Amino acid sequence: MNGHEVAQQRREGLRSRMMRALGPAGVFFKGFVEEPRMVGSVIPSSRFTIDAMLEPVDWQRCKLFVEYGPGVGTFCQPVLDRLPRARGEERGGEMLVIDTNPLFIDYLKRTISDSRFHAVLGSAENVEEIVRMIGHDKADYVLSGLPFSTLPEGVGPRIVEATSRIIRAGGAFMTYQFKAEARELTARFFPRVTTGFVWRNIPPCVLAWGWQDETTATTPAAVPAV
Repeated sequence: MNGHEVAQQRREGLRSRMMRALGPAGVFFKGFVEEPRMVGSVIPSSRFTIDAMLEPVDWQRCKLFVEYGPGVGTFCQPVLDRLPRARGEERGGEMLVIDTNPLFIDYLKRTISDSRFHAVLGSAENVEEIVRMIGHDKADYVLSGLPFSTLPEGVGPRIVEATSRIIRAGGAFMTYQFKAEARELTARFFPRVTTGFVWRNIPPCVLAWGWQDETTATTPAAVPAV
């Protein structure tokens, strides 16, 4: 092993020790500092936001739940706890998270050992390819906390359009934001949108669910403000 390799190994060891010392809050803040345009807030979402956002999901029918911009996994365990388990030969639910920040993807791979969990470094614009890469044709629900108001020009519409193609009939694109851009963008690509609002979050946030058409499905009512 040459000197360069030894130095690289030491840097990686130091980085791993720093990440363990920082904990999830420190990792989240570091990710925000590195890519502020891609992280919606300097702190993770509250449990009130998590519960309100996930309340309309039909968990028994959910085979694949996708999240864009998972950060340090604030939503990951609540989603995994709700997903149906495999029964006999019937495939259970799985979760896929996609993020452009290797810091978050590395952290999630190290801290979530659930075999139903897939963490992929990539862009949400490529969700169709990534979903098929893990063995699914469609997603049931897609959750996004990406800050659509600060994404590079054109990226937001491309993400939502690709999302509208990958979600099965009766499923939904779910967003939680501090501004109305995501809700308005969702309405451009989904036939029906329901909304909610959570006061008990820092800062308070707007919730939206863009529902794909299904002739036999009834769109859930809007979730009241929390």
